[in-house]
Amino acid sequence: MSKPVKLLSVVVVCACVLLAINFGMRASFGFFMGPISSHFGYGREVFAFSLALQNLCWGLFAPAAGAVADRFGTTKTIYIGSVAYALGLYVTATAENYWGLNIGAGVLVGMGIAGTGFGVVLPALARMVSEENRGLALGLGTAAGSVGQLLVIPLAQEFITGYGWQITLMILAAGSLCMVLLSRPFKGDISPPAVNANAKDQTMLEAVKEASGHLHYWLLIAGFFVCGFQLAFITVHMPAYLSDHGFDTQVAVISLSLIGLFNIFGCLLFGSWSGKYSKKNLLGIIYLFRAVAIAAFMLAPITTTTVYLFSIVTGFLWLATVPPTSGLVAQMFGLKHMGTLYGIVFLNHQLGSFLGVWIGGYLYDTTGSYDNVWWSAAAIALVTAAIHVVIDERPVKRLRNVNTPSPVTP
Repeated sequence: MSKPVKLLSVVVVCACVLLAINFGMRASFGFFMGPISSHFGYGREVFAFSLALQNLCWGLFAPAAGAVADRFGTTKTIYIGSVAYALGLYVTATAENYWGLNIGAGVLVGMGIAGTGFGVVLPALARMVSEENRGLALGLGTAAGSVGQLLVIPLAQEFITGYGWQITLMILAAGSLCMVLLSRPFKGDISPPAVNANAKDQTMLEAVKEASGHLHYWLLIAGFFVCGFQLAFITVHMPAYLSDHGFDTQVAVISLSLIGLFNIFGCLLFGSWSGKYSKKNLLGIIYLFRAVAIAAFMLAPITTTTVYLFSIVTGFLWLATVPPTSGLVAQMFGLKHMGTLYGIVFLNHQLGSFLGVWIGGYLYDTTGSYDNVWWSAAAIALVTAAIHVVIDERPVKRLRNVNTPSPVTP
């Protein structure tokens, strides 16, 4: 095995472990909803707003984190993000009112996720592998987030039961600092041969201007907005929804764990397919099946069996959107400013997440039911599937018919 292959293997492994920590801790926040709301005597809307703010800040800081990574390197960005993540968890654990919850769980954790998450790590992976292996690498990185969800959620729930929510957050804060140790292999992730020669002299502002004037970039953004709405609503409110229907906490743990488990297969499969088939068509299929799954879940009697079946199907489609979406950004606009452009796409994903989490809590407190949010999620998924039919996934004219040097193949 050659030295470059060994180096890239280490990078892929570190990327996967880092994303597992990042996503696993974030996915466990739904289990803090009950104990934190009870501790402060708030309704669900208050902590739901903190988590909605977290998703919003994650999105707002994602383009900035991507730009910093593009300009100064992935390693420095991960350093900053890890510290912000840990500090946010600590502030949440020691909060005395909703302001502390909003600053800690909302702003700081949102910044931390942005600096250590998909928007920073996936572009680094994309720059370091060949085009034919890019989809699989992005799928591996995305699947790793689900491995973290599968492992961290049951562990976090056990810690909450055994030690309380505050001590559990302190433990997670210490764990988040481990991401610093995983950042070193990303030093020098931008190599001249990996960047399209025709994009080399394009500035960041020129890249943003080019993308913002491209209709199909906005259609891709619209789709990811809907993705964020659905995923964040389910992640945060599924435990409470199941509790309202008489299920104990263990059913919610198994439900979210099944989502994490089957998301691994979905990410790997769609990641592999995105290197072979039309990425926009794959996205259309994912959103169509999501709409069908949600509608079936709402129409069928809610039992343990239907909860687990829905979790399996949803898990398979969960983050399967990420490899084709991030791959489309690279395919349409090149690699040099992928972190920035994908960060903007992801910002809109998080705007959807903000609305999904907050509206879920608001409508529950005002109507006593989540049904309206579930049906809205199904409807907009159907519209999104139709939108992807008209997306033009060809590279922009600037990049067409250009012989692009291949990056180092792992």
